[in-house]
Amino acid sequence: MKALGKILGLFLLGLLLIIVALGFALTHLFDPNDYKDEIRQLARDKANLDLTLKGEIGWSLFPWLGLELHDATLASAASPDKPFADLRMLGLSVRVMPLLRKQVQMSDIRVEGLNLTLQRDENGHGNWEGIGRPAQASATPGDAPGTASTPADNPPTPPEHPAQPLKLDIDSLSVNDARIDYHDAKSGRQYNVESVQLSTGAIREGASIPLKLSGFFGTNQPVLRAKTELSGKLRFDRALRRYQLEDAKFGGEASGEPLGGKTLTFSAQGQLLLDQAAQVAEWNGLKLSANQLRLLGELKLRDLDKAPKLEGGLSIAPFDLREFLAGVGVELPAMADAKTLGSFELSSRLSGSADSLALEELNLKLDDSRFSGRVAAPDFARQALRVQLKGDRLDLDRYLPPKDKDAKGAGAARQAEVQGSVADAGVAGTTPLPDAPTQQAWSEAPLLPLERLRKLDLEASLSFDQFTLDRLPMESVTLELESKAGLTTLKQLRGELFNGKFDLDATLDARPAVPLLSLHPQLSGVPLEKILQAHQEKPPVKGLLALDGNFRAQGNSQKAWIDSLDGTANVALQKGVLLDANLEQQLCQGIATLNRKTLSGEPRGRDTPFEELKGTLNIRNGVASNPDLKVRIPGLTVNGEGDLDLRVLGMDYRVGIVIEGDQREMPDPACQVNKRYVGLEWPLRCRGPLELGAKACRVDKEGLGKVAAKLAGDKLNEKIEEKLGDKVSPELKDALKGLFKR
Repeated sequence: MKALGKILGLFLLGLLLIIVALGFALTHLFDPNDYKDEIRQLARDKANLDLTLKGEIGWSLFPWLGLELHDATLASAASPDKPFADLRMLGLSVRVMPLLRKQVQMSDIRVEGLNLTLQRDENGHGNWEGIGRPAQASATPGDAPGTASTPADNPPTPPEHPAQPLKLDIDSLSVNDARIDYHDAKSGRQYNVESVQLSTGAIREGASIPLKLSGFFGTNQPVLRAKTELSGKLRFDRALRRYQLEDAKFGGEASGEPLGGKTLTFSAQGQLLLDQAAQVAEWNGLKLSANQLRLLGELKLRDLDKAPKLEGGLSIAPFDLREFLAGVGVELPAMADAKTLGSFELSSRLSGSADSLALEELNLKLDDSRFSGRVAAPDFARQALRVQLKGDRLDLDRYLPPKDKDAKGAGAARQAEVQGSVADAGVAGTTPLPDAPTQQAWSEAPLLPLERLRKLDLEASLSFDQFTLDRLPMESVTLELESKAGLTTLKQLRGELFNGKFDLDATLDARPAVPLLSLHPQLSGVPLEKILQAHQEKPPVKGLLALDGNFRAQGNSQKAWIDSLDGTANVALQKGVLLDANLEQQLCQGIATLNRKTLSGEPRGRDTPFEELKGTLNIRNGVASNPDLKVRIPGLTVNGEGDLDLRVLGMDYRVGIVIEGDQREMPDPACQVNKRYVGLEWPLRCRGPLELGAKACRVDKEGLGKVAAKLAGDKLNEKIEEKLGDKVSPELKDALKGLFKR
């Protein structure tokens, strides 16, 4: 037995020596470089690939089947003069014996200097297309030109059972100094990735495979350059069709036209999973940063083989939004408050699809404002937007453009002019009225982005505890707005203003060349003086304003709207006061003049209180006609009619004051109202800038003359009645009275 064992051992040793000697002979006596033409033809026939081997081919046979290619180029067989790849060196080796067990055990795979140049021509044809398919077999001599074999001539091959996938076992993979260029001749776009470095650890199925990838990315439309690096641990199971990238880290820097020449530093981390069996992709433990921005989240895509659905959540930590936008080249428009957008914070659940996205359970903080609700883009193609938000407070004035300096200068000049008129008028109002209204007050600058409105698809429902716009502090505000294809409808805007209430609905039709605007405002119990004070104007009158109007206008500027304004309105002012104007004093002065007496006391006040002011406005082309002004003042009734020219903020009124009796406890003797004056309508004329208010009102001297004539006629009638008595007929007395009246 020992001899048999020794013989068997010597036999196996001899067989091994023969195999080694054969491998040595094959690798040293057989030169694959002699068969380059055959290799090139094989690549052309089997893969439709034109392979050019300029360098030497190195190889080994046992125990490693090794191959090294140097200086090779690849091109499609259809265009061999236009290579799409060149390679400086490719080296790989495979163990021979595991191949017999359908296992691939490889040593290091090394790729050096790989350049891919991918191009699409004007017709959209790529220079790599057709590669990998066998070349078309030439027709046999027995086939007639243009004929095709029938199914009976070529019966279908019965399906085979799928082959068991090879088991991979690779010590490592390294790619150094690779470059990929892509050019689309039709669009002119170019993309390139250069200085690509890839290195991995041992590649084995079911095991974590460390990898690291880096490179430089660039594009010309727009011009953008980025340095990127990816690292992590790859795990895959081909039988389960499951792929994971664990502890993934992706980061780098980018700069170019989209960033306005600024540099963006970015990074992303997390656990990535693709499960093709379940048709699910996940990104768990998402951490993303971009300059100051820090984001955490979870993302999941399902139904990958149908209509992918997105779900997940994200949270953005507080950061300086203004500084971030400036750092990525976004130039913000000028705002009234340069400190706005200093703080931004967000958290939300996500849901969406390939053409939609919704932020559910949204919580957002912007500066000192907080919002909650939902924001959705249901159709990216239509740029549709749906907004449902509730906020605690928002001062929109801070985010609007600052007031125009020219407008401020014009306003200052206007105010100076008005103050000059006030100074001239004096408290007693003895100087002549201005001959013309004040200067233009309305801007011609466009107000609305019409082109954007014509494309807008918006449905918004907003509510605020506090909301400030145009210096008006509103509370408990609710807003419902809808805009479709240029037709914007404000269904509701209501709330409280200075303890009063307001309600507004409106439509804006931006579809025609000249947009059309209609408004239906309603106010009740709103202090008028506070509205004027909010606009930094000195109020000429105080009181609780009630208004119910319907207005129409056209155009896209303040001036166009005012110049074309039509409509009607019912206006009432309750518990009012005419400021800095003592109408009672002016009337006493007129009565004293008629009494041929002088007032003995000083004015008791500078204001005139009234219980109610009401009237109807009929507006045509910016001029509001008011035919039925009524004012109730204790002891007086005021009737008036006139025009408010909104185009120049001027007024022209004739006012009649009916004396009902002096209500003061201690009237001025010169101002005592005797029975002859009761029921008389004492005339005033109010003409000038609206800013003057009651200071623009004077006793109408022409009308006062008529009053004096009437009083003289009444006095003469009394004398006639006293002297003639019953001595003459009533017809004669009437004739005499008529004569003296004339």
